[in-house]
Amino acid sequence: MKTIGLIGGMSWESTIPYYRHINETIKRRLGGLHSAKVVLYSVDFDEIERLQHRGDWHAAGEVLVDAARRLNAAGADFLIICTNTMHKVYQQVADAVPIPVCHIADATAQVIKRDALKKVGLLGTKFTMEQAFYKGRLAEQYGIEAIVPDEGDREIVHRIIYQELCLGKIEDASRREFQRIMQTLTERGAEGMILGCTEIGLLVGPKDVSVPVYDTAEIHAVRAAELALES
Repeated sequence: MKTIGLIGGMSWESTIPYYRHINETIKRRLGGLHSAKVVLYSVDFDEIERLQHRGDWHAAGEVLVDAARRLNAAGADFLIICTNTMHKVYQQVADAVPIPVCHIADATAQVIKRDALKKVGLLGTKFTMEQAFYKGRLAEQYGIEAIVPDEGDREIVHRIIYQELCLGKIEDASRREFQRIMQTLTERGAEGMILGCTEIGLLVGPKDVSVPVYDTAEIHAVRAAELALES
């Protein structure tokens, strides 16, 4: 079994489900008392968040590069970055270490392609919803069109992520807002819904919308477990 390197803490609220999903997958596949071989480097998210909103993505990327190098030195066979937004600096991290880095959008796209969907809704931080690093990868490499909420609803989603979910706050009013926003996206033709921030699965899930839901944290974690078991 390969050793998985996790760059976590962005936020730590969603790193916990990563660890659980990875180990549940290993247990299902191998049975008995088997669990995953994991090394975790958890960053201080306050530092990352400040750099994100300042627009200093290179400096934010260097924090993750340092984490990646430490995980490589600790014996990780491959890495996953336990957040969607920080995949904006994916290449910066991947170029800094000699081991593979599993991209969250690739793992998600492979599941969507398996389900033969072409157009999906994308919820995440404003960075993920508005910039090309995520939507562009889905479109260019997988032929998947990702549509996002209008500007006002993007502000709502972004606020709920940073001011509530990253702090462990789960509010019924916010769940209703997400349900409304997801319904609007389905009315615009979304055949599925990407929960494109690893905290969103803490708030909503398949029961909250009429189309298939793709929880990126769970998908990414399961893919990491599968990679760990590949010879």
